[in-house]
Amino acid sequence: MLEHRRWVDLPPRARAGVVVGGGVQLGLLAAALADLRRRDAALVRGPRWVWALVSLLNFVGPIAYFTLGRRAR
Repeated sequence: MLEHRRWVDLPPRARAGVVVGGGVQLGLLAAALADLRRRDAALVRGPRWVWALVSLLNFVGPIAYFTLGRRAR
C-alpha cells in the first residue's frame, strides 16, 4: 500500500522543491494565459479556449502552448 506523507513529514529540501515547482507551474500558467489574452486570434493555432484548457495541465500545458500553439508574428 502507498503510505501518505504529510507536509510536516517531508524533509526541508523536499518542501523547498514542492514550493519552487509550484511557483514555476503557476508562473508558466500565468504567462500562457496572459499571452493568450493579448495575442491576436490569427496568431494562435486553434481556438483560444482549447489552449486555455490545455494550459491548466501542470507544466505540460503551458509549454505545449508556447511551443505549438503560437504562430510567429
